[in-house]
Amino acid sequence: MRDVIVVGGGPVGILLGCLLAERGVDVEVLERRTEPSMHAKAIGIHPPSMRVLRQAGVAEEVLSRAVRIESGSVQSGGRTLGRLSFAQVTGRFPFVVTLPQHETEAVLRERFAALKPGGLRSGVGVGMLQDRGDHVDVLAEPGGAEAETDDGGQEIVAQARYVVVADGARGALRDAVGIESRALGGAGTYLMADYPDIGEHGDEAVLFFEEGGVVESFPLPGGRRRWVAATPTLRPHASIDDLTALIEQRTGVRLPPSESVPSSFSVRQRLASTMVHGRVLLAGDAAHEISPIGGQGMNLGWLDAVALAPALKHALAQPIEAAVTLAGYDRRRRRSARMAVRQAGFNMAMGRPVSGLRLRARNALVRALALPPLNALLSRAFTMRWL
Repeated sequence: MRDVIVVGGGPVGILLGCLLAERGVDVEVLERRTEPSMHAKAIGIHPPSMRVLRQAGVAEEVLSRAVRIESGSVQSGGRTLGRLSFAQVTGRFPFVVTLPQHETEAVLRERFAALKPGGLRSGVGVGMLQDRGDHVDVLAEPGGAEAETDDGGQEIVAQARYVVVADGARGALRDAVGIESRALGGAGTYLMADYPDIGEHGDEAVLFFEEGGVVESFPLPGGRRRWVAATPTLRPHASIDDLTALIEQRTGVRLPPSESVPSSFSVRQRLASTMVHGRVLLAGDAAHEISPIGGQGMNLGWLDAVALAPALKHALAQPIEAAVTLAGYDRRRRRSARMAVRQAGFNMAMGRPVSGLRLRARNALVRALALPPLNALLSRAFTMRWL
């Protein structure tokens, strides 16, 4: 029987595995996928997360592959409304790092393999968790190849003293074990893709607050740049030419041809009623789904992991104190998630289509926020220093 099973081998699950293995906890990570996803996902890594990655022993490797963003600008109608410098934020990492999620996952998986050889089991789908009071049975999905049948006819993948669900926002285990979640804040739809970088903005992040809706642009390694545009509705069949035309129509920027396939996604914000349910715990998007506008989601999950690892270590060593220790994790991390939801709601509201007087009022607000002393507070907010 393991000390801890982590269900979900994405960036949050693997990082948690690393942090637990470093503490001598017998941990195993179960992942449904047999190959890493190469789809365009999270790219932004904020300063608090860089500190977490340093704890996990991978910060230097991530930095060697990534782009460092030390400033950002906001534009509208071809004019710059303001600039924001992250270099004024104190600390060892006065910048935001961008690296495609699949590359970040690769670095974390390599580290986990070094810390816990064979600790990642791929191709394992989990259908249900059963809390037995002193341990949790991890049950396979129907027809799972890795399942073993016990005397009661249940297919058991593994057993552990605690199980952490980190299977993402669309995972089914949270609901399956009876943890409710509720909607918070607004929603939105977006298109994004990566293009060759035309070099116009250097290593600066750029937000275009235009009448038709926000367009965001971030540098990536390898001479590429990520472009994200808000859309009125979900557009799953949009082509790269559709996105290119939309960006030019709003911003006037003419992008070069790209072989990238655009990703259409919808944003919703939800928070679980609890992140601790007996011996089953939640981390990452399984606990709190946050708008990716502002790049908080993956980072918030990593901060869950760095809080949960010592809490689990203590709960395993001092069972009589486990309930209080894990309740503290639940309380602190859901409070942080609510703060992230409010910031994400502000980000989405600022990027909605506006015109006339409302457009002028929004632009005036942006100009004010880009000036001292508010710009220092804004830098802290956008680099998640409040966490």
